Amino acid sequence: MKTRFPLLCCLLLASAASLAQVSFDQILKPDAQPGNWLSYSRSLTNQRYSPLDQVNATNAGKLQLQWVWQAHTLEKFEATPLVVNGVLYTVQAPNDVVALDAVTGRIFWTYSHQPAPSRTCCGRVNRGLAILGDTLFMGTVDAHLLAIDAKSGQLLWDTVVADAAQQFSITMPPMVVRDKVYIGTAGGDLGIRGFVAAFEVNTGKEVWRHYTIPAPGEAGNDTWSGDSWQKGGASIWNAGAYDPDTNLTFWGTGNPAPDWDGRTRLGDNLYSDSVLALDADTGAMKWHYQFTPHDELDYDSTQVPVLADLNWQGKPRKVMLWANRNGLMYVLDRITGEFLLGKAYVEVNWMDGFDSKGRPHRTPGIVPSPQGTLVRPHVHGAINWAPPSYSPKTGLLYVAHWEHSGIVAIEGQFPQSVGINTRQTTMSDAALEPFFNNEDEARGVIRAYDPATLTPVWEYSLGNITWGGTLSTAGDVVFGGGKDGYFVALDAKSGKLLWKAALGGQVNAGPMTYAVNGKQYVAIAAGTALFVFALP
Repeated sequence: MKTRFPLLCCLLLASAASLAQVSFDQILKPDAQPGNWLSYSRSLTNQRYSPLDQVNATNAGKLQLQWVWQAHTLEKFEATPLVVNGVLYTVQAPNDVVALDAVTGRIFWTYSHQPAPSRTCCGRVNRGLAILGDTLFMGTVDAHLLAIDAKSGQLLWDTVVADAAQQFSITMPPMVVRDKVYIGTAGGDLGIRGFVAAFEVNTGKEVWRHYTIPAPGEAGNDTWSGDSWQKGGASIWNAGAYDPDTNLTFWGTGNPAPDWDGRTRLGDNLYSDSVLALDADTGAMKWHYQFTPHDELDYDSTQVPVLADLNWQGKPRKVMLWANRNGLMYVLDRITGEFLLGKAYVEVNWMDGFDSKGRPHRTPGIVPSPQGTLVRPHVHGAINWAPPSYSPKTGLLYVAHWEHSGIVAIEGQFPQSVGINTRQTTMSDAALEPFFNNEDEARGVIRAYDPATLTPVWEYSLGNITWGGTLSTAGDVVFGGGKDGYFVALDAKSGKLLWKAALGGQVNAGPMTYAVNGKQYVAIAAGTALFVFALP
């Protein structure tokens, strides 16, 4: 591990050193400093909404490229940057932290972590950083948690969270609450026992650890047959959320293992494919909700939980909004975990309704079978991991997702992608190249939903499927992008296209925005580069 200073310029170092400390109060109340972006989704509620309005629905069509930073990696660029007082921090996959001038893109410093050889399910990626005081925090693909000085790029401490040789890794952005930094482990596809843990921000010492699969004698262990719980997956590999009113942290858990064959793990497999509400101080679970019991399609539930305060059936209610990979959208009470509403938001055939407590009812016969069964949505889901956004100004939830996707589920085997409408669904189709993207098959959309009813308000069709997230702003603009490499700005009220730019690489991240010296910038990672736009 080493730190490189590509520009040993006193002026640049002085600029980086001028960084003011970031307090937890600032992280908790980001609107007090609207020009900064202090956590993965800007707020710990994950609304990914900015009060900046210099770029708005009347002038977004004038956006111009300001600078581009090219990462020295061919890995997917899934990180959302942080911006603190004019300094932008991002991750060059797998685990280099880079500090850049947020106005010009010039590099202040680079910290390089050389991870030990390890096995990961889905690429050596990283989704971002956390900051508190003058310290940046990053999880690594070899399952370390690092603390790095934000002014100099020097390593402060290095904690081994889990054993990479046992298939553990970290791809998620850490989360900071007061004096603790939280991180979860990926590797559920490879047969780990997932967990989330809290560490002291000053020392890296572990404070508590909460396993996502209960051991014998703990509630829920009887939902696993035999000893399948020991390597049952249920990893945590995406951002959490925090509610200061209840002091609860919220975490989405991944699929049970093995992914495709549930015959060795009979039962609901708690707490896989769930959201867990954990006490921030102790890690004790206060409630849970399971989205997909006994998942055999690798749906996961690691989407980013969005917290909002709504007028629910005439009364104020603190809710959690969740667009799930399984094709269903949910409203839950975030204090109690009560199921309030659930609705399919894409074509879904694996379930046909909910019981009174919100448990999905399986459609008879729509399960993996020896001859293959068409299941909707696709294993990659209606949405995978990319973050949605919620605008308290419009009251709408903005989700980038796939439409009309499906997969042939074969008992005990990896599912096969097939065309759905334009071809008969037979086993001969299983050899077809996946992800057909004509008008009759899988496509990407950005859609606005009314969270009180989960009904769509408007839709913008992308030219291809999407792995990217969305950003909404007080300027009534929604930003997003897709696999075709286009970055778009849409009217937040109508979905009308205001502007688009061809970036030449797939959008795999969530957009963000910040301001320096009164000028608003919008940033997005595409391909292996970071692109930053502003008005002329």
